[in-house]
Amino acid sequence: MLFTNEKIKELSFKIKQLVDSSPISELETNLNALFQGALTKMELVSREEFDIQSALLARTQQQLKTLEEKITQLEQAHAAKK
Repeated sequence: MLFTNEKIKELSFKIKQLVDSSPISELETNLNALFQGALTKMELVSREEFDIQSALLARTQQQLKTLEEKITQLEQAHAAKK
């Protein structure tokens, strides 16, 4: 049997209509909710949120290092005045 692009598109459209009108479409919604709930309980974060937090941590670590260097300089200056 030879399928043309038009026949394939028609078949695909009919399958989509059947899925949309069947309980399968509700199953997809329920599965999405189930997965979201499971991921939330596991306290997982998205890659985007992870990258944001990693960048924030790196910036905070750099600021901490700068402050530690300043404290060391101030302590040395204070010790030299004594």
